[in-house]
Amino acid sequence: MFNASLKQLSLQLAEKKISSTELTTEFLNRIKKLNAEYNAFITVNEEISLAQARAADKMIAAGQANPLTGIPIAQKDIFCAKGWLTTCGSKMLSNFVSPYDAGVIERFNQVGAVNIGKTNMDEFAMGSSNETSFYGVVKNPWDVSAVPGGSSGGAACAVAARLAPAATGTDTGGSIRQPAALCGISGIKPTYGLVSRYGMIAFASSLDQGGPMAKSAEDLALMLNVMVGFDPRDSTSLQRDAEDYARDLQKPLAGLRIGLPKEYFAEGMSQDVASAIEKALEEYRKLGAQTVEVSLPNAPLAIPVYYVLAPAEASSNLSRFDGVRYGHRAQSYSDLRDMYRKTRAEGFGAEVKRRILIGTYVLSHGYYDAYYIKAQKLRRLIAQDFTEAYKQCDIIMGPTTPTVAFNLGEKSGDPIQMYLSDIYTSAANLTGLPAMSIPVGLGDKNRPVGLHIMGNYFREAQMLNVAHQYQQVTDWHLKSPV
Repeated sequence: MFNASLKQLSLQLAEKKISSTELTTEFLNRIKKLNAEYNAFITVNEEISLAQARAADKMIAAGQANPLTGIPIAQKDIFCAKGWLTTCGSKMLSNFVSPYDAGVIERFNQVGAVNIGKTNMDEFAMGSSNETSFYGVVKNPWDVSAVPGGSSGGAACAVAARLAPAATGTDTGGSIRQPAALCGISGIKPTYGLVSRYGMIAFASSLDQGGPMAKSAEDLALMLNVMVGFDPRDSTSLQRDAEDYARDLQKPLAGLRIGLPKEYFAEGMSQDVASAIEKALEEYRKLGAQTVEVSLPNAPLAIPVYYVLAPAEASSNLSRFDGVRYGHRAQSYSDLRDMYRKTRAEGFGAEVKRRILIGTYVLSHGYYDAYYIKAQKLRRLIAQDFTEAYKQCDIIMGPTTPTVAFNLGEKSGDPIQMYLSDIYTSAANLTGLPAMSIPVGLGDKNRPVGLHIMGNYFREAQMLNVAHQYQQVTDWHLKSPV
């Protein structure tokens, strides 16, 4: 049951082989047993989850079921959920119970999915290792001495450790794909604007995008069918005709042109990752695809551009946390300014403070043109590189991360090395392009390796087809650490 796909679980529910109440109870018991070891969940509420499961059973009995009806889904603790503690991994929101549902949560509720719990994450989604959470580090189920990646590390861990069949994540610079790679699961960041950001606590508004994390590409397609949709409450939400993201899964790959950016296969990638990626590419060639070299000359600028723009937006977004209306407030202060100062000093962790300071600096008078405006111009050049590359290929592939999961604490004292974990993923956020990661092998210390797949705008169905066809001839997505 714990290793079953979403499609298999849906069929079992439809055939009455198991009820949603029974399925939800099984996963809740598994969380009780294993969460202390992995720390994947911040909040579990059995009462709410089982009530949703009972309601789902009624929907199934009435013949009103969706493929995800009755299936437990773990929700990243960045999505507001009515009646649930919603912390964003921060002391600042450690007492915040959301009075409303995020757009994504609403969409899962509408189809009768069950919220199995809120997953741990780097504080305000700022981190690449899930070590900045106020609620403690999350451990990689493949090796508890290693990080699971971040910021959606709790979600990735929950799926990999079989604490949930699937989970939601958010991706600002790689925060779905990087932990998916390090934990050996599949994850996709859709085209910017496809998934509502309403009720998704903001980090960097022009970069943030929600997406699913699951065992396989087929599972991701079923999740996207629920998550994608126009939301008038989100000014960046795109109004497009509904798609079935599973429609092309069985399409052969003959004639597919895979672009390999020479900048992604230069120095910096470890040998064990390089070996696994090359074996995956060879499988694609056997499936009828051809590989062509492309160039993304401005790709090396993605990290410095990202770490100017993301902190700038964060410094603006996080100014709302002042202790006045909700969240943490300092107990003693002399006046309003002192309350702001002490509340933020107590409520924010070191990484969040670091990024707020950087962001405020680059937006300040005298530095705005030199840093922020220049970074926006470079962002456009990076996007133009991809436009040119897609004239030569259909899909771009490369490693998701330069190395397999690193050890807990290994990079926490060196922010620059930590930031370089996102060197292959941040360009997709800067450009708004869709991108995903799938498991393609095991590297050093038996830790997973992820293949990064990028498509052109709105080509999620094609990307899922490319991933699914690989997963039909390999079994890396079926391997479990538990």
